[in-house]
Amino acid sequence: MTVFRTCRPSNNRSFQSGESIVNFDQMGLSAPILRAIKEAGYKTPTPIQAQAIGPALRGKDLLGCAQTGTGKTAAFSLPLLQRIDESASDEPQVRALVVTPTRELAAQIGESLATYGKHLDDLWHTVIFGGVNEKPQIRELQAGVDILVATPGRLLDLLGRKLLTLRHVQVFVLDEADRMLDMGFLPEVKRIVSALPRKRQTMFFSATMPPKIRELANSLLHDAVSVAVAPVSSTAERIDQAVYFVDKTNKRKLLAEVLSEIKSARTLVFSRTKHGANRIAKFLDKQGVKAAAIHGNKSQGARTRALEGFKQGNIEVLVATDIAARGIDVDGVSHVLNFDLPNIPETYVHRIGRTARAGASGIALSFCDLEEREYLVAIERLIGRHIDRVESHAFESSSKPPPLTNLDSRARGPKPRSNKAKSKTSRRPKARRGGQRRGSRPRT
Repeated sequence: MTVFRTCRPSNNRSFQSGESIVNFDQMGLSAPILRAIKEAGYKTPTPIQAQAIGPALRGKDLLGCAQTGTGKTAAFSLPLLQRIDESASDEPQVRALVVTPTRELAAQIGESLATYGKHLDDLWHTVIFGGVNEKPQIRELQAGVDILVATPGRLLDLLGRKLLTLRHVQVFVLDEADRMLDMGFLPEVKRIVSALPRKRQTMFFSATMPPKIRELANSLLHDAVSVAVAPVSSTAERIDQAVYFVDKTNKRKLLAEVLSEIKSARTLVFSRTKHGANRIAKFLDKQGVKAAAIHGNKSQGARTRALEGFKQGNIEVLVATDIAARGIDVDGVSHVLNFDLPNIPETYVHRIGRTARAGASGIALSFCDLEEREYLVAIERLIGRHIDRVESHAFESSSKPPPLTNLDSRARGPKPRSNKAKSKTSRRPKARRGGQRRGSRPRT
C-alpha cells in the first residue's frame, strides 16, 4: 500500500491509495475536460494532482499542502469544473467560489478555468478584484455566473451591498491560505465563510502550514482528505541555495556583479518594498540590464507589460514585491534573488518556489546585511538546513560572518520581527478572458 506524505490537521484522515495514477484518463475526469487537458499539452498529473483530484471528484473536503509550481491550481480546478458542470442549470448562479489573495493569482486561476473548461457548454465564470472599475464585474454577476474567482476585499464589498449572494455555493476553494495570513486577510476570510452554506465541499490549499493556518483549516474542513507533495515549510530539492553576507550599502553593487556572472536570461529579484523595487530596476537599467519592477503601485498596463516582457524574454530581470509576485507563473526562471531577506520565514519558501517549477532545477541566492541576520536564523530553522555561504566575494560584509545557525527551533536566539502591517486587497490587472461566446461573457 502506498501512503502519501501528508500535512494532517487534527481529526482529519490522510489520503491513501493502493496504486499510482499515471495519467489523467484514470482519474474519472469527463471527456470534455480530458480533451482540454490534452490540447493544453499535459500528459501526466503532478503528484498533488494525482492525490487530490480523485477525492475532490467524490466531493470530499481537501487539505492540500503543496509548494508553488506543483500544479495545485489544476488540482482543484479540474474537479471543480466537473462537479459544477454536472449540476449545471439553465439559470447560472454562483455555485463555486474560489478566494485567493491577489489579483494576479485570481487572473491566473481564471485563465486556468477557461483553458480546462473550454469544451463545457454553458458554464460561466468571472474574476473580481479591487483596484479596477467595478461596473463590468457587477454586470457579469448580474448576467449570471457558475464559478466566481475573487479577492477578499472586492468580494466582501459586493456582498455587503447585496450585489451577489453565496447561498447557493456548493464548492468553496481557499487558495494560498498562508499568504492570506501574511497579508492580514484572515478576518475577511472568516466573514466570507460565514456567508456560505454550512453544507458544502471545501478545498483548502496552502504552501506552508503554520499553526494559525492549521487552526483555520480545522475550523473549515470536515472529515477531510489531507494530501501533500512536500513536508510543511520544505524547499524544493532541485533548488541550489546560497547566501551572501554584505553591507546594506553595497547590495546594489553586489547585484550587478552577480547578474554579470550568472548571465541568466530570466531572473526574478525580490524587494521588501515597492520603492526599493523601483530603485533596483532603475539601477539595473543604468547598468545596461533590461529590468522592470512589478508591485501594487504600478498601473495595470505597466504591470501587464512588465510581466509579458519577462515571459517573452525581452526583460531579463523582473524586480517584484512578495504580494505582486503571487500569480507569476513563468516557466524557465533560472534564478531567484532575494535582494532583501524576508522577515517572515515562510515567505522565503514562497519566493524561491518561483524557480525549479514543474520538476526543473533552479538557483536561489540571498543577500543578507547585518540587520537581516536574525531573519536568516529563522529561515534556516524553518527549512531545517544551513544555506550555503558564499565566501570571498567582491563586496564582503564589514562585519564578521555569524556562526552557523542552531537548527533547533527551541534554541534561544533573536526572533524575526512580525509583519504587523495589515494589507488590504491590492490592486490587480483585469483578468484576460478565455472561451468567450459571441464576443460577450467569458465561458469556462
